[in-house]
Amino acid sequence: MKLEIGNFPVKDIVFGAKTCYSDGLLTINKQEALAVVKEDEHITEADLEIVMPGDQVRLVPVKEAIEPRVKLDGSPLFPGAAGDLVRAGSGRTHALKGCSVLVVGKHWGGFQDGLIDMAGEGAKYTYYSQLKNIVLVADTDEEFEQQEQQKKNHALRWAGMRLAEYLGRCVKDLEPEQVEIYQLPGITRRDKALKNLPQVVLVLQAQSQMEEPGYNDLFYGWDCNHLLPTLVHPNEILDGAIISGSFMPCSSKWSTYDFQNFPTIKRLYQEHGKSLNFLGVILSNLNVALEQKQRSALVTAALAQTLGADGAIVAEEGYGNPDADFIACIVALEDAGIMTVGLTNECTGRDGASQPLVTLDPKADAIVSCGNVSELIELPPMERVIGELQSLARDGLSGGWADDEILGPSVRKDGSIIMENNAMFCGDQVVGWSPKTVKEY
Repeated sequence: MKLEIGNFPVKDIVFGAKTCYSDGLLTINKQEALAVVKEDEHITEADLEIVMPGDQVRLVPVKEAIEPRVKLDGSPLFPGAAGDLVRAGSGRTHALKGCSVLVVGKHWGGFQDGLIDMAGEGAKYTYYSQLKNIVLVADTDEEFEQQEQQKKNHALRWAGMRLAEYLGRCVKDLEPEQVEIYQLPGITRRDKALKNLPQVVLVLQAQSQMEEPGYNDLFYGWDCNHLLPTLVHPNEILDGAIISGSFMPCSSKWSTYDFQNFPTIKRLYQEHGKSLNFLGVILSNLNVALEQKQRSALVTAALAQTLGADGAIVAEEGYGNPDADFIACIVALEDAGIMTVGLTNECTGRDGASQPLVTLDPKADAIVSCGNVSELIELPPMERVIGELQSLARDGLSGGWADDEILGPSVRKDGSIIMENNAMFCGDQVVGWSPKTVKEY
């Protein structure tokens, strides 16, 4: 399977008469773009904003991030979820790079939503402060969504996907500045030189622990809660086969943009044929019942062993209950003779003194920490807020609170905030963006 991603670097974004791209300038016809957004009758209010790195802007509640793209063969950008069911991962895809579509609630947030500061101290906590962002800020008439903390607003997320595809179409017939090529031959068809290298598989534990529909990551539109661990070509992940879900404290979440640009997959491609033989991706799931967790761990290990893996990387989307799946998977892989490294964040409490993961095992002896979800972050007022700052305190965002007997409210009268890292949009960046390091004492 061969995937070509043609890159069009975005250096600036403006509104204008025609949606087009030229020499790094993305021009957006705002009325046309909003008409695409409002194709869903549930959307009652919508506007577009442009925010740049360094702007004195705070965005909250942020629900989703998507890279604008288009498939040259006319197939949908997110097959099975926001279009017909076709296979992703091959052919040519054009992408507007260095920018994203951010979906922000105009009035209401929820448990899974987060915050982005485009400037100042807060900008260092999330990758998305580095991007040029087209911000869809909107609301809907779906009253039940306003009170359901753990559910993203379906209408807004899908509007973001339509908007990203609409923007991507402006480069469909242009020649990209750069083309990335992702190609892996079938595992049994690889030459002897490759087979002599360490055989490595990547295990992605996508968020899927909710048994009720409407919460979990979707694979070709299929709720990942219903999956057994499945062998997936890495190109499918990079090309829209999976979209972000809506149940996860926000710093732990993987956005759709993260899946489209998964840095660990890209690094494994870079090392393929040099230091390792990249076998592919095992898409696993996160469960509630202990038996389900054990089953997924055993099936993952069996798949990796059948592929002939010598090593594995396991990346966990989330923490808490999913830690049991994460550790069980690492132990099962190690028991199968497969050396395994884990990628996750920690929940060590505001003082950093608590057990980092819900469950631990001596065999999980190589874990990369991507940060503490409970770390307290204090940020000064920002000149401008897009969305609604009070949602951080009022709507149950996972890192905010209405009041605390010691710390007071998350949102102070002067517009400054105190919150847990939990509320930073995709802040722990387990997918591989993270610039965080550890400090030795």
